[in-house]
Amino acid sequence: MAEQDPSATPRFMDLTDPRYAYMFGFLQADGHLSEQSRQRGRLTVEINVRDIHILHEFQRLTPYASNVSERVRSTNFSSQHHSATWAMHALEARTTLNELGLPYGRKSATITPPRVEFSRRDYLRGMIDADGSVGFTGQGFPFVSLTTASTAVGAYLCHYAKKITGAGRQIKRNARDGIYNIVYTKEAAMQLAGHLYYPGCLALLRKQTAADSLASWQRPAGMRFAPPRRRWSQADDRLLLQLDDPAAAARALDRTEQSCAMRLWRLRTGRVSMPGQ
Repeated sequence: MAEQDPSATPRFMDLTDPRYAYMFGFLQADGHLSEQSRQRGRLTVEINVRDIHILHEFQRLTPYASNVSERVRSTNFSSQHHSATWAMHALEARTTLNELGLPYGRKSATITPPRVEFSRRDYLRGMIDADGSVGFTGQGFPFVSLTTASTAVGAYLCHYAKKITGAGRQIKRNARDGIYNIVYTKEAAMQLAGHLYYPGCLALLRKQTAADSLASWQRPAGMRFAPPRRRWSQADDRLLLQLDDPAAAARALDRTEQSCAMRLWRLRTGRVSMPGQ
């Protein structure tokens, strides 16, 4: 998709505009829409004051009255938490955001990617800036992660990232809190970060810097590289059962004989479901 002229007058929440796609992803993850009687209400986003620049960018992109304020308060994590909040009350703007998929009230598990045309990598970068992480693990490996309660958003990131990196992920809720924690590491993280955090994009400065730093990582000599796993399709399973011979199936499916033998055993013993007809 061609980059849009930053000096052009944008149409509010045109999600084909990378700036608004990013902003919408960020708002879905970290924004809050509230409503009261007589069509009153507001949109708020509260973040750590270190990232206040992004709120000023949202204010600049919004052709409705809004304000950015700061406060210091006590939280469960800090007695002196310094935060910044962007607030907007305009009904027209709130209606637009709501129709695009930003619900009123509690929303974390119900949000979905937009159902209109949108700039995909910018939307996902907004999600990761708000509810994800980019950097190096304690072992020094690059990583990109997203924490979300939304099945639709988690599945979409997995689908999109696989097309970019080849790395497949199967999302599964954390047993403790029911949240999805989707993580990409090493080369997959480098590829994904380089794709999402491209030069000149709208992003949190600290995460842009972290994403840029991943490009310098080199796999240590001697570290084994595991290629992305290929999932078994129902067509693969049917051919495997039809041939009933791991060696022949390995040649036909371009897999290892050991992999075919293990899959055949799992099918026969009911460890995995038989393919549909």
